[in-house]
Amino acid sequence: MSKPLKKKIKRFVSKVLFNPVTQWVLALLIAGIIWFIFLTSKRKITDKKFLKRYKKEPVVFVFFHGRSVMLSPVIKMINIPAYCITSQHADGHMMAKLQRLFGMRAIYGSSTKGGLSVLRQGINVLTEKKVSMCISVDGPSGPSMRIKDGALYFARMSGAPIVPCCYSSSNGRFLNRWDRFLIPGLFGTISVNVGDPIYIDRNISDEEFEKKRSEIEDIMEKQLRDLDGEFNLYRVERDLTATEFKKQMRKK
Repeated sequence: MSKPLKKKIKRFVSKVLFNPVTQWVLALLIAGIIWFIFLTSKRKITDKKFLKRYKKEPVVFVFFHGRSVMLSPVIKMINIPAYCITSQHADGHMMAKLQRLFGMRAIYGSSTKGGLSVLRQGINVLTEKKVSMCISVDGPSGPSMRIKDGALYFARMSGAPIVPCCYSSSNGRFLNRWDRFLIPGLFGTISVNVGDPIYIDRNISDEEFEKKRSEIEDIMEKQLRDLDGEFNLYRVERDLTATEFKKQMRKK
């Protein structure tokens, strides 16, 4: 296939995906698949009673990009009001519609585009609206399993704690992507772990800030390794980026 033809196809697909009607159709389809997998699986959720306290107490839920899909029905099932951060691209708008079906509203932006606006909106959500935030800390393009500043800033400026979340699956399939996105199979076991709340002092020094980031990264990695260890899953790599992963794939 020639490059001009590839570009035309790419533009056409982007145009279709950016159409709100198409996005709602896809969102409904994906939500249906997620619910079907979730409801036909055996579910293990650590300390559900403890998780329910966050219906009234705003927190910053954090998770790795590759472990997001099965956390949405957990949030919906317990009926925790929350906002999620999503990109301003076409796929971000589609994901916002998908999350809306799980009861979550969107804040558009990222660490590289609209970051200051996202920070202001997020702090307002946590402090004024008293509603939780959901953030994939290594998204949208890596490096994998590394925490960007956003979640820590939200916690630092609002006083809301960071709560690490992760899931794994007995018969999951890893997508061939930088984030090793995990999709559970049907009729398996989905294990969800919600960690203890972690507070960030508002007056923390830069050195202590970096130390806290490292501590949370270690906690989240252990959380993922322990869950995957239950099912003897593939060991997900750290530090992969979308750009580097694409380069690796071109060389093969």
